[in-house]
Amino acid sequence: MSFTIVREGRAVAAVVAERTPDLAILDLQIGSKGAMAVAMDLRLDASAGMAPDVKVLMLLDRQADIHLAKRSAADAWLVKPYDPLTLQRAVRDVLAGPAVEDALGSAEAVEEEAPAAG
Repeated sequence: MSFTIVREGRAVAAVVAERTPDLAILDLQIGSKGAMAVAMDLRLDASAGMAPDVKVLMLLDRQADIHLAKRSAADAWLVKPYDPLTLQRAVRDVLAGPAVEDALGSAEAVEEEAPAAG
């Protein structure tokens, strides 16, 4: 398993195209380009065949930001604060794919765990 940290939102699409990660974990605030714009760019590039389709887990600052994750087609999201085990569980569930999401009801089930963890 390897990780790549990208500190500038504008660089994420290029890194995804180069490395083809299993998952992009996007913080709502990523330098000059936030997670919503990055996620939308990733989805548009994938739909145009210009980049691989990667799963997106978005890290949100507050409950009110959930609509941003939904609008940008994030696969799942967590609302801060959350603990490392909640993040690990969310990553595992997102990578497991649709069968787990169907069992949970939707990607929102991942977000619902965050308040209990805080």
